[in-house]
Amino acid sequence: MTATSSPGTSRADVAVIGGSGFYSFFDEGAAEVTIDTPYGAPSAPITVGDVEGRRVAFLPRHGAQHEFAPHTIPYRANLWALRMLGVRRVFAPCAAGSLTTDLGPGAMVVPDQLVDRTSGRTQTFFDGGGVHVQFADPYCADLRKAASRPGTVEDGVLVVVEGPRFSTRAESAWFARQGWTLVNMTGHPEAVLARELEMCYATIALVTDLDAGIEAGTGVRAVDVFAEFQRNLESLKTLVRSAIAAAPEGPCEACRVHEGVTLPIELP
Repeated sequence: MTATSSPGTSRADVAVIGGSGFYSFFDEGAAEVTIDTPYGAPSAPITVGDVEGRRVAFLPRHGAQHEFAPHTIPYRANLWALRMLGVRRVFAPCAAGSLTTDLGPGAMVVPDQLVDRTSGRTQTFFDGGGVHVQFADPYCADLRKAASRPGTVEDGVLVVVEGPRFSTRAESAWFARQGWTLVNMTGHPEAVLARELEMCYATIALVTDLDAGIEAGTGVRAVDVFAEFQRNLESLKTLVRSAIAAAPEGPCEACRVHEGVTLPIELP
């Protein structure tokens, strides 16, 4: 990171919302951008630079020092700030627990479905006006295709829980019985807020553990999750770089959900 820029001079087409380990993601000459939004400040200043020949914005989801718990992340500010920079495509790498023994630690999954089990999180920009976005397929098919490289698992159901605690064994076993394959704490409302802003969005989940109802023993521990994520961080960054390179440059019609609708707010 070599400079500080204003939103007007730093534009990006693609964004990565991920962990602080992605600060070393850029080629030379990345700049930090500080943005304010109608929803407050995002988790941290946004870094904009070149990756695989594309202008990319990086936002650490939990803050520069991991100061935001999953339920306190300023999700609306994060997505709004990225769109202010011109972003229309978002890759969202994250850690996830596995709900099946078919997916062990180190597996990388590009899920195609999401189940919301959070509570109390603001999950819309539209508090009035009767705006109802299409969300049957929560992830952009074009970005999922770009992220599905050799060695990745191309489908899965991510259930998002409130946190910050991990699941009980009974909860984990129940999730597994539903046929859901992954569990994490940050995938919602991030995905639906991106859809409301007509931004293509795809999650890339790195499995860090077998969830409590799947694995015998003491259950999931944060220290083990963080350690497994760090062990696989470079592989995850390589996958995200390849996904950025493969992401289409043209607009995605499927993620344009407001055509013919009068919105109660003006999108950035």
